[in-house]
Amino acid sequence: MADTKVVTLDELRAHKTKDSLFVLIHGKGKSAHPGGDEVILAEAGQDATEAFEDVGHSDEARALLPDMLIGEFEKGSELKLKSGAAAAQAQRMSQAVETGSNAMYFVPLGLLGAYFAWRYYSGA
Repeated sequence: MADTKVVTLDELRAHKTKDSLFVLIHGKGKSAHPGGDEVILAEAGQDATEAFEDVGHSDEARALLPDMLIGEFEKGSELKLKSGAAAAQAQRMSQAVETGSNAMYFVPLGLLGAYFAWRYYSGA
């Protein structure tokens, strides 16, 4: 492979619009998204490795990655791209999912308990 472009942290952060979008996946700068830009705009200008892996991309999608390569991410650069606000939002989302999961169990159990109590006390 010929000279590979080096993507700096500043350059990565600068490209987070629909017209000029970079993300980092497994230490390599990428641009574009075959499924549409809207899908990837939330991760624009930052490390999208976790989001990429969480979606569970197919082998076919992974095979497209080399064609979208911009360059290697600069070595030795600190990659603290998640802002405090983004980290706080991620924490809130995690808590909301956990709360929803708890309600998923306790609401039906409460309704079931209320039904049996009604049947017991009504003599049905």
